Amino acid sequence: MKYNIFGYLIGEGFGNVFKNKKSTGASLMIMCATMIIFGIFLMLGENINHFVDDIKSEQGFQVFLTTDATDEEIQEVGEKIRALNGISTIEKKSKQDAINTLKEGFGDKADLLDELNAEVFSVSYVVTLTDLNLSKDIQNEILTFNNIKRITSNNTTVTTLLNVAKAIKIVTGVILVLLIIISIFIISNTIKLTVHARRKEISIMKYVGATNNFIRWPFIVEGIIIGIIASSISIVIVGGAYSLIAQQAVNIDFMKIMNMSLVSFKDMISSIIFVYILLGIGIGATGSVISMRKYLKV
Repeated sequence: MKYNIFGYLIGEGFGNVFKNKKSTGASLMIMCATMIIFGIFLMLGENINHFVDDIKSEQGFQVFLTTDATDEEIQEVGEKIRALNGISTIEKKSKQDAINTLKEGFGDKADLLDELNAEVFSVSYVVTLTDLNLSKDIQNEILTFNNIKRITSNNTTVTTLLNVAKAIKIVTGVILVLLIIISIFIISNTIKLTVHARRKEISIMKYVGATNNFIRWPFIVEGIIIGIIASSISIVIVGGAYSLIAQQAVNIDFMKIMNMSLVSFKDMISSIIFVYILLGIGIGATGSVISMRKYLKV
């Protein structure tokens, strides 16, 4: 495509945006509304996944050693566990730590355990993983080590967390795909009004020999421009609202008790800009192409 033709098509696209103010305004409002809803679900999904990941990072298991294991054997087991792939953290719990934990469970009656002999308890290692999917395999491998008495873990909780995380990703993905489809449908019908108003102009262009691509491109450019503008407006609105909510959420008692916080908008800004711009361009261009099909038939 020659530069002057390319410049003409781009110029026509920009001209259409400002020439058809009502259509442009309607398209912008619809696309902004849809993209704001899209952003709400996107950020909601990101935060739910963040909460689940935080909980998952704290899940693990406890490896108890035999009571007669020597200090050297205890250290050797710790080094073997630490060397395994998928280990995030490993914390040693002494026999005295075991007594202290037991006393905490007794609360006000902890004094009853003052005469308890620490030697009846086992040294243990509390292990967390980089990936909970590896939990069972790593536990089975640790059980092959010498001086291992037992391993305790809440496998039901781990399985539930993994299923919840998977379900969240599926539900969020389906909702976002549906929103994209709805957006394309609405935008294509909105732009179709502009195309319908210019149907005579399109017919004349076809009679004088203009190709379908030559006629189509100004409308595609128009859709892309509207998409980019809508994306920019949506990012500002969603970003401002989210930042305000995130600041207020820090002071909520529930969040303090659970030691939880929302994902910072700064941590999501790059991916959000990329997704929004890509989404805006894609929806605008696709909507324009769909809306032109009827009028470009021979």
